[in-house]
Amino acid sequence: MPLDVIMPALGMAQDTGLIIAWLKQPGDAVSTGDVLFEVETDKATMEVEAAGDGYLTHVSAAAGDAVPVGQVIAKISKTADAGGIDAPQAPVNSGAAASHALPEGQTVIMPTLGMAQDTGLLIAWAKEPGEAVVQDDILFEVETDKSTVEVPAGFDGYLAAVLAAAGEDVPVGQTIAIISKQQPDSPVVRSAASAQAPAPQPTAAPQPALETKAPSAPTPTGAPKSKPQQQAAKHSVSDPKGRILASPKARRLALEQGLDLARLAAVGHPQPYHVADLEVLRGLPAAGGDAQPSALAQASLRLTALVEEPGFDAFAQWAREQGLRDSAALLAGFAAASAGHEACVTVESLAGTQSYQAPLAGLSAVQPCAEDDCQADLLIRDLRWSRLTSLALGSQATPTLSLVQTNAGLELTLEASAEHLDAQQAIALLSNFADRMAQPLRHLL
Repeated sequence: MPLDVIMPALGMAQDTGLIIAWLKQPGDAVSTGDVLFEVETDKATMEVEAAGDGYLTHVSAAAGDAVPVGQVIAKISKTADAGGIDAPQAPVNSGAAASHALPEGQTVIMPTLGMAQDTGLLIAWAKEPGEAVVQDDILFEVETDKSTVEVPAGFDGYLAAVLAAAGEDVPVGQTIAIISKQQPDSPVVRSAASAQAPAPQPTAAPQPALETKAPSAPTPTGAPKSKPQQQAAKHSVSDPKGRILASPKARRLALEQGLDLARLAAVGHPQPYHVADLEVLRGLPAAGGDAQPSALAQASLRLTALVEEPGFDAFAQWAREQGLRDSAALLAGFAAASAGHEACVTVESLAGTQSYQAPLAGLSAVQPCAEDDCQADLLIRDLRWSRLTSLALGSQATPTLSLVQTNAGLELTLEASAEHLDAQQAIALLSNFADRMAQPLRHLL
């Protein structure tokens, strides 16, 4: 079955994306991870990768087109002759088989919070079915392997349909809610699993039963229980460098509760780890002997700085006019220069995640790279466009520099374990970076 290529949601309030250029043509062979096209929103320009192997077919949008989020713009088929250029299709709605039972209104999809993200774990709904919402209200909380984000409604109206349940892993682009203009008499509530179920087919003559379902084995007493949908959707992933893959929220809670995620890896529990996996960790038998302390439990550093009048936005606009269109690459270049050495810097934002190789040769020399090609020396969390006003997540596997916009100015927080940075290095890095965010032209001197 062909894979749909949809216009991703690269921002929380994004309605459309402008296709800058196709890097693959209809009929071209593509592999998982190949860049298919470049898309631009009002805040970022990103490369969109193929989610599978095959051939690019059924291309229905051209460079220069502004395409609604969730609309299918191409397919990845098994053969090159499966189709050429098609008319645009309607936005993806995995519950289309039962759409006649759904209310009319604006669809809310599972957003893309990272370029390699296939699904998002729906943590909780902040609104009840039928409740009135405005566009800036937090509608739900979603977790990926890299971040936990509160997603606003995006529209004014009433939550007329909820099409995914808390605890479900939902594919990116799938419709999970409908916001209607009129208050519904009976809001629709379904799970994502039922929305994906195929429509019932006309029944033929009754067929004799060919097999019977064996009863499932009973759950051992005291064994930790996890959500069935989460178990079914979770795939085992491992890092070739031996690092433990876990969401920031899972790492923070493990640190606060004195839990060692390495014990999950030791018993072969599939990665990446989310908050629900901490239940499994708590249920593991106590380790015998003197256990080694987790790397997350080691001494850590946390430094903050305030930039009252940041000049970065104006500098980024000027750099864009000079041909440097990627503001995340500018942040990576600033970070390497502040550290005083070439570095691999990963930048996370609401628009996605990208790693950069940042030399000291200048901002134009900063180049994007695949995360597998370089191990990040520093992680920058660009949260300037979020609702956060402060944060304290604890030391991560990589030194982390977070940018949060407050009423007083731009707040910078550097968190790192003592094994990665000593106090002198941390102070120098944060001080230099704060100076560059305040007066970016210093970087050119």
